[in-house]
Amino acid sequence: MKVCLVGSSGGHLTHLYMLKPFWQDKDRFWMTFNKADARSKLQNEKMYGCYYPTNRSLKALIKNTILAFKVLRKEKSDVIISSGAAVAVPFFYIGKLMGCKLVYIEVFDRIDKPTMTGKMVYPIVDKFIVQWEEQKKVYPKAINLGSIF
Repeated sequence: MKVCLVGSSGGHLTHLYMLKPFWQDKDRFWMTFNKADARSKLQNEKMYGCYYPTNRSLKALIKNTILAFKVLRKEKSDVIISSGAAVAVPFFYIGKLMGCKLVYIEVFDRIDKPTMTGKMVYPIVDKFIVQWEEQKKVYPKAINLGSIF
């Protein structure tokens, strides 16, 4: 199984990194911002740099959509996992077109309102995971696996 882990740097990347017991023995690559924290955390990992800032940036969305197509075509991942943020959207939609399984993990600090990324990917994901039971009121088809922390 080949895994693509996609997320912005900072807290979203930390969320994904905390899933290490799952991904450590898998063929994998990372899609994140080419920033100091990401380079440090992923120094021994295969990482591709995404374009930023992504929030409400049409230019970054277009560039990341092209990047998603190129990288996903090259890497041929089986599953894409993300905890956000906006950078996940083009990878999920292109990945869906390429037959990838999609797993989205809603962030820990949004209990009663959806994130913009969550709303955008919820209709197409194979698994939508929440970390609070209350989040299932927002995302009825979600699976509550509890806190990643």
